[in-house]
Amino acid sequence: MPAFPAGFRWGVSTSAYQIEGATAADGRGPSIWDTFAQEAGRIVDGSTADEACDHRHRYAEDTALLAGLGVSAYRFSVAWPRIQPTGAGPANAAGLDFYDRLVDGLLAAGVDPVATLFHWDLPQALEDAGGWLNRDTAARFAEYADLTAARLGDRVKLWITLNEPFIHMSLGHGIGTHAPGRMLLFDAFPVAHHQLLGHGLAVAALRASSTSPVAIANNYSPVRQVGDTDADRAATEAYDALHNRLFTDPLLGLGYPDAPGVDPAVVRDGDLAVIAAPIDVLGVNYYNPTGIRAPEEGSPLPFEIVPLDGYARTAFDWPVAPDGLRELLLHLHRRYGDALPEIQVTESGCAYDDAPDAQGRVDDPERIAYLDGHVRAVREAMAEGVPVTGYFVWSLLDNWEWAEGFTKRFGLVHVDYATQRRTPKSSYAWFRDLTRR
Repeated sequence: MPAFPAGFRWGVSTSAYQIEGATAADGRGPSIWDTFAQEAGRIVDGSTADEACDHRHRYAEDTALLAGLGVSAYRFSVAWPRIQPTGAGPANAAGLDFYDRLVDGLLAAGVDPVATLFHWDLPQALEDAGGWLNRDTAARFAEYADLTAARLGDRVKLWITLNEPFIHMSLGHGIGTHAPGRMLLFDAFPVAHHQLLGHGLAVAALRASSTSPVAIANNYSPVRQVGDTDADRAATEAYDALHNRLFTDPLLGLGYPDAPGVDPAVVRDGDLAVIAAPIDVLGVNYYNPTGIRAPEEGSPLPFEIVPLDGYARTAFDWPVAPDGLRELLLHLHRRYGDALPEIQVTESGCAYDDAPDAQGRVDDPERIAYLDGHVRAVREAMAEGVPVTGYFVWSLLDNWEWAEGFTKRFGLVHVDYATQRRTPKSSYAWFRDLTRR
């Protein structure tokens, strides 16, 4: 493994709704995912995250796993409904107390707390008022950021405002496979704009109460053109603008790209300046490239997503393509140049069907190979001048994987959901040894 510079941040990531459980504890209010999971047919295995990994009660055990792993940082998310049960009003003290204990425990274990404010668990009361389609939700998000930073801002080492706003817009509001289950296609652009506006307002709120750096975590996917017609090229450009530029160009002061669905009427005077508030870190979440070709005649979409051949696949049937991460990092560096802040890879991981053997061990050589390839890709990009300063594995624990329920396992640690027993996998030992080196 090529050497990484001193101070490079090695971490793992989770999200509140996928691991915490205890959905009625601390006076927590319902989120859109609580509502969505109760609707028949929404979740593949019919499960809910009411218990998930019970991290709310087992956080000390999980902190010990982090200490044993030797990572320098842990990226978790704060559950907005635990802080503001209805998405508005004063902070719920019991909810903040939980994160207070978690942050203090992490610091005592020598692990930097990296806090994401929104990982898709919008309070249901805000959704009832229009959710991210409603401009007011951006203002509510800034108030929530202010309340959280006022309590934790002296100890959180990096703030991340939003996680993967593209995925939340496209799956949650475009095609309806995620909460809240809306099917708006390109009429979902207000969701994009209001998330970004909320991000900009939250940046100001965080800087008022904390001196720690501020970031956003976007999902990126290198787009591979399938076919060689002018229509295929146009389709590829349209998808790239939607997935990779819609949530980055305006952050870096370039305004919105010419992407499908962009509606200038939604953007008010001054909004773009708020959105372009300087950030310290760009979080990059990468899983796989996307194949694109021109759509069939009559399609409502300007592109068609197609499988890419020639790759090994994960349990999600995603192509294993470490070269895509290097390509992506170089492309960001070349596209945005000096406007690009430092980069941290805030999610990188894979799902496989891991299970304990007769001796209770969980061997996952495919995950080790996956992570090894992606870590090497990061180092190659750094050697070519890309300012990458951190790498976070998704995820510490097997967890409740959104619409897939408990059917997909991403963790370095196996979780028996019936007993909540944690068993570090062979990839846990591999990553521990890597961070020590």
